[in-house]
Amino acid sequence: MFNALTALPADPILGLLTQYRNDNHPQKIDLGVGVYKDPQGNTPILDCVKNAEQLRTDSETTKVYIGPTGSEQFNQLMSQLAFGSDHSALLADRVRTVSTPGGTGALRVAAEFIKQCNPDATIWVSDPTWANHTGLFEAAGLTVKTYPYYDYDSKTLKFEQMTNALKQVSKDDVVLLHACCHNPSGMDLTNAQWDEVIAIATQQGFTPLIDMAYQGFGDGIDDDAYGVRKMAQAVENMILCSSCSKNFGLYRERIGACTLVASNTAVANTAFSVLLYVIRCIYSMPPAHGAALVETILGTPALKQQWIDELTVMRDRINGNRQMLVDKLIENGVDHDFSFIAKQKGMFSFLGINAAQVKQLKQEHSIYMVDSSRMSIAGISEANVDYLAKSIKAVL
Repeated sequence: MFNALTALPADPILGLLTQYRNDNHPQKIDLGVGVYKDPQGNTPILDCVKNAEQLRTDSETTKVYIGPTGSEQFNQLMSQLAFGSDHSALLADRVRTVSTPGGTGALRVAAEFIKQCNPDATIWVSDPTWANHTGLFEAAGLTVKTYPYYDYDSKTLKFEQMTNALKQVSKDDVVLLHACCHNPSGMDLTNAQWDEVIAIATQQGFTPLIDMAYQGFGDGIDDDAYGVRKMAQAVENMILCSSCSKNFGLYRERIGACTLVASNTAVANTAFSVLLYVIRCIYSMPPAHGAALVETILGTPALKQQWIDELTVMRDRINGNRQMLVDKLIENGVDHDFSFIAKQKGMFSFLGINAAQVKQLKQEHSIYMVDSSRMSIAGISEANVDYLAKSIKAVL
């Protein structure tokens, strides 16, 4: 059976990581992998997580299954984090949340759930979007199409083209939107633009699927959830996929959540039963450890405040890195306008150079990013930004 297979190309980001690790250049820079890094280039365990782990170790009494929905406390706290504790959808009992193996697991569960709802549904994703979105949805048997989003030339949002495209989407289809910190462009919708998109969603009747992998990394926990909260108030049906990898630093724990918002309690219960069937057929039971840490943090006032403080440090560092790179490029006499980098949000931005220049950065300067010039902003530091700016200038 295996002899019939044809080898598939390796993930380009994982391939870059291998090349970076094998590079002996003393000033090499990794701008490929999308994980948070501190000024020393490490991805630390948050202090609030360490404290929660100690509490978990002291209090855990069993490793028995926790059921396909995961921890009820985790699900409730994640719903409140996403929507706010007094959101109308929560008060009306329209929301159902399950724990999932990371944000990726949440997206795959959502895809299989959509397939149960409408096998012929098309899911519309932004151009560009996270590289794994298309594969996840196609693996579930869904048709994937794109709507205009990022203008590579002007480094702005193609908002008019985007809204014109969404006005043509069928009520039987699904539209994926990034809640904040758009991956890979860093170009987010403004609140006013969110309002327009929400109006189109209510008019067209399509189902919004919002991917929120970076809540708290853009402008703040509540600010980053603006579109999620307004959309849930306006539409009858919505799906939200959340991740705890970035904002809690729980990358390897693989914990996220998939949330359904339905028109009323009865529809929510029916949809929830289908969601549980989907879960049972994929992984049966979710991982428990990461969820236990998150619920301990969010459910303990002192730990929650510690998390908010640590999240603020991470967000401020990323935003500071953006401005630091722009300033250093100007300082080194680069006459190209890179000011757009400081205006964007989250972990990623396109540098805006071509694939040949990206290759030159790697081969001549040991600076690693994917061919599209998408760079991970967290890989920049005070120690390497001057070398990075000089290297960029050299390839322009």
